[in-house]
Amino acid sequence: MAHDDDLLDLLARHTDAWNRHDIDALMSLFADDCVFEASGGPEVCGTRYAGVAAVRQGFLEVLTSMPDAQWGGGRHRVIGPDDGVSEWTLTGTLADGRRVEVNGCDFLTVREGKIIRKNSFRKQRPPF
Repeated sequence: MAHDDDLLDLLARHTDAWNRHDIDALMSLFADDCVFEASGGPEVCGTRYAGVAAVRQGFLEVLTSMPDAQWGGGRHRVIGPDDGVSEWTLTGTLADGRRVEVNGCDFLTVREGKIIRKNSFRKQRPPF
């Protein structure tokens, strides 16, 4: 990224697209060879989605699992020339009616203005 402000803007647009559940706007921020490492799953990295089609599917799974999900209180920081972090509080309702409210963050790596890696983390708080 050319400037910290450009990266901060990208981080904010990323969170905004998630909150709008706008999959097309979200995917427009990602490179074709992107990777998404979800916070949960059987692998040491959670669940790894590689390539734009797989990442899109992974994102749709998240949005479908909690149709009212919101990533509130977004706080964004540049941590390197091509790296940033976004902190948030995820709230939403699962299909069985249980609620999720948990803090988390995304570490995002960027190349030429596009996200190439999204590594997500969130606290291990059970739904209630």
